[in-house]
Amino acid sequence: MESRGFKGNKASLPGKPCVACGREMTWRKSWAKNWNEVKYCSDACRAKKPTPNAAVWPGKKK
Repeated sequence: MESRGFKGNKASLPGKPCVACGREMTWRKSWAKNWNEVKYCSDACRAKKPTPNAAVWPGKKK
């Protein structure tokens, strides 16, 4: 018989919000070694990550 992914209780897996979009990310086995460093839910969010200089300064026109 072939194993097809996680068969346990997925509600018990840890999660945290994506820094870019705020969507809840659930732990994945591929993130096991670096779960503390995972910040983004996808490559798209990583590409549009917020920057400290992205704030609009008061009085500055867009």
